[in-house]
Amino acid sequence: MEQPTCFQKILSTGFGCGYSPIAPGTVGALLMWIVWIILYAFLPYDIYFTLSSLMFLFFAYFGTKAAGAVEVIWGKDPSKVVVDEMIGVLIPLMTIGSTAIWFYYSIAAFILFRLFDIFKPLGIRRLERLKGGVGIMADDVLSGLYSAIILLIAQWFIG
Repeated sequence: MEQPTCFQKILSTGFGCGYSPIAPGTVGALLMWIVWIILYAFLPYDIYFTLSSLMFLFFAYFGTKAAGAVEVIWGKDPSKVVVDEMIGVLIPLMTIGSTAIWFYYSIAAFILFRLFDIFKPLGIRRLERLKGGVGIMADDVLSGLYSAIILLIAQWFIG
């Protein structure tokens, strides 16, 4: 098989977050949370949402390819690969509307995603059986979707 490119290694490790000796997945999700906060806090909502959507598409396509490529050298679903956590946490963050308590919702999105990602209930664990980059990414995308649903319900009730 073909060796992964330098770009694929950098992307799959979340720009190096995957090399963290402690909780690399959490560090990768934390990087995306910080990037999201900067975009949300400093850009008009429509520009923020457009950029977030483009980031999602970028990480979904290139992250899946990169995650699959590095399996050749690092083995199945290596802990260094955190691009899946980055896209997973982005999903619930993108459901946060224009609200005065957006920061608290972002904390809730982060915590919900990490809980779903760690404990893998409701069929999430089964998605890890998929092969290649899709298998690496799919469980985190579903964790993000479950987190997003809970966050949307909370926003509906709380406002």
